[in-house]
Amino acid sequence: MNSSKPLVIVLLGPTASGKTELAIEIANHFKLDIHNIDSRQMYQYMDIGTAKPTIEQQKIIKHLLINLSSPDKKINVKQFQEIATKSISYEIEKKKNAFLVGGSGLYMNSIIYGFVTPQVPPQENLRKQFMNLGQKECWELLKLCDPQTTKKIHFADQIRTVRALEVFYTSGKTISSQQHKNPPPWKVIELGLDRNDLKDRITQRTKNMYKQGIIEETKRIIKSYGRDLPLLKTMGYCEALSVIDNSLDLDQAIEITTKKTLDFAKRQRKWFRNKNNPTWLNNKNPLKDAIIKIESALS
Repeated sequence: MNSSKPLVIVLLGPTASGKTELAIEIANHFKLDIHNIDSRQMYQYMDIGTAKPTIEQQKIIKHLLINLSSPDKKINVKQFQEIATKSISYEIEKKKNAFLVGGSGLYMNSIIYGFVTPQVPPQENLRKQFMNLGQKECWELLKLCDPQTTKKIHFADQIRTVRALEVFYTSGKTISSQQHKNPPPWKVIELGLDRNDLKDRITQRTKNMYKQGIIEETKRIIKSYGRDLPLLKTMGYCEALSVIDNSLDLDQAIEITTKKTLDFAKRQRKWFRNKNNPTWLNNKNPLKDAIIKIESALS
C-alpha cells in the first residue's frame, strides 16, 4: 500500500438495496469479516423486522456488531461508536483492514469521521416529557433554543429532535456547539450501492417480512419486554403491533410499512449524497466494480 494507514472499506446505501448479499461476496473475496453498522440490528431478537443477516449468511461470513444488547437496553450513538471503534481496531490488528456495511448514516459517520458527541447521558424522565409533548411542539421548541440544529435534521426525526433538546436542557449548551471531529487513523474508501428498482425491492421485502413472521416476532418481544418498548414504535414493528391490536389488517400493515420504508430510503439517499458522497457502484456488476475499486485502494 502507498499509505501506511490501514484501509477501512465502507459499503453503504439505502435499505433493501442488497448490501448484505453484496457485502458477503466482497468479504469472501478479501477474506474479511463484516461490521454491521445498523441502528436496530444491534439488538437481540429483532431479526425479521430489521432484515438482520440470517443464520445461514452469518455462517458464511462472520458478522460483528449485531445482537449487542437486549431491546430494553438502549445503545446510543456514542456508546455504539466506542464499541464499534474497538471492534474495528481489533480487526485491523488481525487482518490489516476492516469492512463496514450499513445504512445508518449517523452511526456510520460517527465511526469513520470520528464525530465527538456531547457527554450528556440519557435523561429518561426528560425524554418522556418531550415524547408526551409531541414531535410538532418539540420541533418548534428546538427552533427557539437551537435553530442551527434544526437546519441539520429532518423535522420528523423525533429521536434526534428529542436528543438535541435533552442536551440543551441538561447542559445549557446546544448540541451543535458540543460536536466536533476526531478522525481515526484509517484510510477510508466509501462505496455506495443504490438500485433503480428500489421501490420494487422494498415492496417485495416488506411482503416477505410479514410472510417470514414479523408479527410473531413482535409478539415474542412484547411477551419479554412489554408493548411500551420504544423500539416497537419503529418501522415495521409499529405496524405489526397494530395488527396484533386489531387496529390494522395485514394488507394495511404491509401498505403502511412499505410507504414508511420508501420514505426512509429517500432520506437515506439524501443523507449519503450530501454527507458522505461515496463512489457509487455500477449496478450491472457491483461486485466486479467493488473489487476493482478496493484493489486500487489497496495498491
